[in-house]
Formats: sequence, structure tokens, C-alpha cells
Amino acid sequence: MATIYSNAPRHPEKMHRAAQPILARPEWIRVRAADVGVREATHAIVRRHGLSTVCEEAGCPNLAECWSKRHATFLVMGDVCTRGCGFCNVRTGRPAPLDRSEPERVAAAVSDLNLSHAVITSVDRDDLDDGGAAHLAAVLRAVRAAAPATTIEILTPDFLAKPGALDIVIDAGPDVFNHNIETVPRFYPSVRPGARYFHSIRLLQAAKELAPRIVTKSGLMLGFGETRDEIIQVMDDLRSADVDFITIGQYLQPTPHHVPVAEYIQPETFAAYASLARGKGFAMVASSPLTRSSHHAGEDYERLRARYA
Repeated sequence: MATIYSNAPRHPEKMHRAAQPILARPEWIRVRAADVGVREATHAIVRRHGLSTVCEEAGCPNLAECWSKRHATFLVMGDVCTRGCGFCNVRTGRPAPLDRSEPERVAAAVSDLNLSHAVITSVDRDDLDDGGAAHLAAVLRAVRAAAPATTIEILTPDFLAKPGALDIVIDAGPDVFNHNIETVPRFYPSVRPGARYFHSIRLLQAAKELAPRIVTKSGLMLGFGETRDEIIQVMDDLRSADVDFITIGQYLQPTPHHVPVAEYIQPETFAAYASLARGKGFAMVASSPLTRSSHHAGEDYERLRARYA
């Protein structure tokens, strides 16, 4: 029997907020058709190595498209997060101890999928002394050893400003350092509680200072009710931190217990923001309703690397 894939919430028990009706999606929020056979083969590899993916845990709308191209974004350090962000469908709670075999299993999956560009992210692990930085570095090094031709993109948490955590990750040599700003400062209390906007800006700036040749990247979701001026200010703040690459996508409410969508942004508005971002000096911009941090990440990185060659 064929595997059934769904974008329905994987964790309906996450009920830390009062239920809010989910605004009906417009016709332009459409996912692409996928090659079912390749998608199932990708799923089998992920399962064989006992790994989690943010594609599944966060209910990404692009799962079918990406997996049909043998692309999956690995979620390491467990599938339980120590934070309860208002936009995110990953479970919140007390995580299990780190699995020391995980770096080798991620590396084996990257090799089996024959990935030219691997994207690795993690849950927040505020329970750990280094926020999980050493474990992330171990994953990076294992992937580098198993697939030396593969470029590696790491999408990190903010490490709760723990001293030395960023240095540990940068020392492991990712090709792309990604940390998502997520939303404008006004919505941090509801969308990203526990995080601080200017700490995230400073984290991105520090990554570039530690490794000037690294590509730095950040993502922004629209649809919470932010204004054009607020979006432009975030762009300016990211450029002041010398961020190379910005992704801008539509927020989609995962369950009735998450922050509601205030507005669906028209595709032409995303195109206008892309033009603005390019004008501000971002070397790479991805902006559309279905844009996500890891969507087309490999192709975008190759275009950016060719530009700098």
C-alpha cells in the first residue's frame, strides 16, 4: 500500500493557546505535483536511519515537492523543543538526552540521498549548557567526512545567547549559516516568545564576523499583521548585520491553537518585496507565498556561489 502523506498537524495535542479559526487559504497557496515513487524512496531513507525532518514535524507545505527531488531537511537533537513559539508545529516539552549516534546517521542519510546540498536544523535545546552547539558541530563534521563534495547549510536556534556556542558551530565549517528572524519585533511576544529580536540580529552579524566568507541567511514570515515599514526595517537591520540572503514567505497557521493568520499576502506583493530587498543589497532573495528557508536552498546557493566565483 502506498504511503499517505499529509500536511495535517502532526501534534494536535499542542494546545497551549486558545483555539483560533484557521483562515481559508487563497487559490495562490498551491503546492506542486510530486513524483510519488521518489517521494516514498526519500521517506524510506529517512526512516531507515531513524531521523526526524522539519518537513514533517513543522508540516511544511513543500514536503511533497522537495521529497520528490530527494531533498529533506534534517531536524536534529530530537523532535521536542524547549520553546513554544506561536507559529511552530514542533512539539514543546522536555527533550530526551542527545543521541550520540545521530551525527553518523544524518551523514549516512545525506550520502544515501546523494545530496549536493544538505540542510540541517534543530529544535531549541535551552536545557543544554551550550544550547546543543557541540552536537550540531558533530553533525556537520560527520556529514563533511561522509560526503565531502556536499555543501552544508545549518539553520540554528539562537542558543539563548550562551557564550561560545556560535563559535563552536562556525568552527565546524558550514557553507551557509542560517538563523531565521521569523517576524517583525512587534510580534515577538506572541510569535517568538523566549527569543529577542536584536540578539538574533547580533547572532547573524557575529557569524559573518567570525567567518567573513560564509554565506549568512535569514527568513521572514508575513501575514501576522505587520506593516510595510516594519518589513523594510527588518530588511535594513539584516543588511546592517551583513546578511547575504533573505527568504520571505507566507505564514500558514498549523492548527487552531497557533497564532492566527491576519492576512494572506498577494504574490505580486512578495515580488515587490523581493525587488526592495535586492535594492537594499541582498545578494540572494527568495520571496513568494510558499518560500521557506530550505525550499530550493541548494539551487539558490549554487546561483549565489556562481555569482561570487
